[in-house]
Amino acid sequence: MNAHQIVEAVLFASDAPLTADEIARADELLDEDEVEDALQFLRAEYDDAGRAFQLVEVAEGYQILTRPEFAPYLERFDNVPRPSRLSGPALETLAIIAYRQPIGRVEVEYIRGVGSSGVIRTLQDRRLIDVVGRAEGLGRPLLYGTTNHFLAHFGFKSLEDLPRPDELPIVLRERIPLEADHDTTDDDEAEDDSAPADELPEGWTGEASTEESEQVAQD
Repeated sequence: MNAHQIVEAVLFASDAPLTADEIARADELLDEDEVEDALQFLRAEYDDAGRAFQLVEVAEGYQILTRPEFAPYLERFDNVPRPSRLSGPALETLAIIAYRQPIGRVEVEYIRGVGSSGVIRTLQDRRLIDVVGRAEGLGRPLLYGTTNHFLAHFGFKSLEDLPRPDELPIVLRERIPLEADHDTTDDDEAEDDSAPADELPEGWTGEASTEESEQVAQD
């Protein structure tokens, strides 16, 4: 059994992106360089053979995904996973966290002008954000940041793939001093309201990336 087969088997069985270091744990004789060579071999092999799936680099790792052009065929089957859309408020909050991380709930609410505790919980439940630390100061409030699942959901290799700051709305591009007496209203019951399209980075539709949404479960 060669390295190409081992790497392919590990990726085929995984439901999440894996780094070369993680894949190398499959066999004590494997190292990262051998895994990288195997990955390049498999990618070329799939492309040359015109396979219905491809090896993609996403979320700082590698994953075997169905090619986007096969989406119309997969949509006919109920047992093919379909990621749900994000609401406008959730997408807006996620964009703020992605560009300002690490960031606390109070600053998110100041930027949005509305309470965000419910939306933040929703984003945590969907594994798109998580607590990454605590801020200095009174009460040491929690700080939030995006996860690797966030990268996979939107098809980003890393946070460097996010749109450049000069392409963003002013509210995300410039950090405004937080006012202690700012007033917000709770949005827990208004999470389904749609955020204005021009308030979000281009390409943020609230849906998973094409590659993720067309992934066939490898059970």
